[in-house]
Amino acid sequence: IDRLNLWDLESEAKSVLTKLGIHNFSQKMRELSGGQRKRVALACALITPCELLILDEPTNHLDNDTINKLEDYLNSRKGSLLMITHDRYFLDRVTNRILELDRGRLFSYDGNYSLFLEKKMERLQVEAAMEDKRQNLLRKELAWVRRGAQARSTKQKARLQRFDDLSNRESFKEAEKVDISVASTRLGRKIMEFNHVAKSFGDRCMIADLEYTLAKTDRIGIVGPNGIGKSTLINLIRGTLKPDSGELVIGETVKIGAFAQDSEEMNPTMRAIDYIKENSDYIETADGTRITASQMCERFLFNGHLQYSQIQTLSGGERRRLYLLRVLMDAPNVLLLDEPTNDLDIETLNRLEDYLDDFNGIVITVSHDRYFLDRICNKIFAFEGRGNINIYTGNYSDYLAFKEREGIVFEEDEKAVESKPVATVGKVRTEKKLKFSYAEQKEFETIDDDIAALEEKITACDEQLIEFATDYVKIQDIMTKKEQVEEELALKYERWEYLNQLAEEIENQKK
Repeated sequence: IDRLNLWDLESEAKSVLTKLGIHNFSQKMRELSGGQRKRVALACALITPCELLILDEPTNHLDNDTINKLEDYLNSRKGSLLMITHDRYFLDRVTNRILELDRGRLFSYDGNYSLFLEKKMERLQVEAAMEDKRQNLLRKELAWVRRGAQARSTKQKARLQRFDDLSNRESFKEAEKVDISVASTRLGRKIMEFNHVAKSFGDRCMIADLEYTLAKTDRIGIVGPNGIGKSTLINLIRGTLKPDSGELVIGETVKIGAFAQDSEEMNPTMRAIDYIKENSDYIETADGTRITASQMCERFLFNGHLQYSQIQTLSGGERRRLYLLRVLMDAPNVLLLDEPTNDLDIETLNRLEDYLDDFNGIVITVSHDRYFLDRICNKIFAFEGRGNINIYTGNYSDYLAFKEREGIVFEEDEKAVESKPVATVGKVRTEKKLKFSYAEQKEFETIDDDIAALEEKITACDEQLIEFATDYVKIQDIMTKKEQVEEELALKYERWEYLNQLAEEIENQKK
């Protein structure tokens, strides 16, 4: 016990469980939700004394705050770490080496995920150049063979062998970008309105007085602690739950496509392509071109062999990808994505993100994947302590920057989150946010003058730089002052954009 330092094991276990969002240490495992059980299993792995820690998708079922705590824990931990993860920000902040398995070959890269992307691009450029050389050489050798070359001499035999080697070598093929503007079902003027919507389970209020009108350009990310009610909001939109009070009005032209956390039941003996064709044989692009189910499968990494494989032979990740593809093939104009990045590999995520770039409809997603939220969203619905749902313009990084800039700290209702399984607990109280606060109203009234004043200061600095061109010390002081003003101006521009967009939405809400 002394050698393994096990005396402190209980206190360390409680500390790690707390970091992972588990606070009731006496609760029975059978009472925990699936996500909570996975977090307990992760805690077991983290506190086990070892020289090599192996983690398989550790960020699945963790909320964003918990992922940040896990990052801090792993960065302070001694010993080696080997993990599989699709969380690209997590890879950036925790790893110092990336191993990539590509077409049966293993590549090693020093550095984090960002450096990996740079070095992989360099490798692909080298491979593309080598492939060009191979093709040129192959054409020359093919012309020689067609002239009737015979393997009479040792030199000719070697040349024929080189031709065979060149012909049989696997050709380089760079992953193509999914560039298809799929024509979704037309959206009418009325899309979706939350009119004082409230939802409770027993005495636990999940959503109270939610009021919001969706715009055609909305790409909404829903964030907050596990079990606080994010999936409840998704299920209200899907219609699998009904509000206790208030009204959720959905326009007649709305066609919802829902990608749930748990894949729907699949016939294990059905072929993958037949599962997709059950929904549709083809979809149309914006220019009227038809894309067949098979072509869509190819775009989402289902080659000919996989398309005609039985579903029972597919991996868990491949089944998730197949389920996602079936949802997209239905050509919805409102996409509900509940933790879409769970069990999808990075290549599939890149394909999905490219697809959503061209998607002509509304996206509403619950996700813990910060990279995905940054890439896709322009609005954040944040479940923030004591039941508040606040609405922020911008992506997830914009939301974090706003919180940090304003010095906002939100308390979580931990008992509400952890005392029961996710499907039945949480406490959410929303407040109507589509209006200026008193401080925002005052800021909105003066921000144009503030920006003009800062721009005048920069102009004055430029004039002083000319005036004191020969005074090195003076120039350094002026440059320092100018940089400070420019930073202040950049922040003012961000606030100007936010306030004007909010003002426009408030005005649209009145119509």
